[in-house]
Amino acid sequence: MFGMKFVKTPPTTYVMLFKSGQVRRQGAGLSLWYYGPTSTLVEVPLASVDVPFLFEQTSSDFQMVSVQGQLTYRVADPQKLAKLMDFSVNRLGRHASSDPEKLNDRLIAQTQVLTSAMTHRMPLREVLTAYEALRNAALEGLRKSETAGMLGLEILDLAVSAIKPVPDVAKALEAQTREELQRQSDEAIYARRNAAVEQERKIKESELNTEIAMEEKRRIKRETQMAADIAVEEQRQNLIDRRVANERKEADSQAYAMDALLKTVTQVDWRVLAALTAGRLDARENIALAFRELAENAGKIGELNITPDLLEKIMEKNPAPAKK
Repeated sequence: MFGMKFVKTPPTTYVMLFKSGQVRRQGAGLSLWYYGPTSTLVEVPLASVDVPFLFEQTSSDFQMVSVQGQLTYRVADPQKLAKLMDFSVNRLGRHASSDPEKLNDRLIAQTQVLTSAMTHRMPLREVLTAYEALRNAALEGLRKSETAGMLGLEILDLAVSAIKPVPDVAKALEAQTREELQRQSDEAIYARRNAAVEQERKIKESELNTEIAMEEKRRIKRETQMAADIAVEEQRQNLIDRRVANERKEADSQAYAMDALLKTVTQVDWRVLAALTAGRLDARENIALAFRELAENAGKIGELNITPDLLEKIMEKNPAPAKK
């Protein structure tokens, strides 16, 4: 009514009321009345702003890559910003110019310049994995840039979410990476096979060494057994030799005794022997001795009659033993 207007702002909006070129009131979250025809109201947002970006860069080997991410900032000094850019609002409470949108474009352009300085020094493969390096370089450059300081901005954070090559290059890299992975897989298979062959060789070598050791033990056992058998045979041979020697000595002793006996007997007259053996001889032996004595004295005998009974007695197979 009559040009009077009321405005109520949240705490995240900094309000400045200009009248006749002078700031009459200013502050965050103000509620005030003002006369529209002669006053200008400036509203600068203080809340943090997220600005997504997507732009293309070139690597040192002249390959195009797209860099995608998000920039977060806030207005730290609204008075500086209000002096350099138009944040005045119209009667509908909207910004009267496009400067607030241009602020985002300025920050994106500054970010693109900083990331471009990095990507131009790096080959494609390094750029595709340089998320942290690009982020740190761009964030540090924005915080130190004169543009942000002059506008009274505070850079809160910067995130790089994607770095992608063009589709054809991506396919080529995927194919090359796929081949490299396949090669590594083949090498892993070959290494596993070689390890298996080596392990098998070690197992066979161990088995062979075990067999050699067992054969060596068997040989030692056989040699020990043979040595024992040889020792037993030697002892047995010594025993046989001693037994033969003893038997020979015993036979020699018996032969000597027999020879001595025979010598003694041959020197004794048979008549004496007959007298000594009297009563021990049977009838035939006594008759035989009698006939021998007759034969020795045959010249003295004129006539000798031998009866059949005597001859029959001599021819008996089992004569009666002599009586004592």
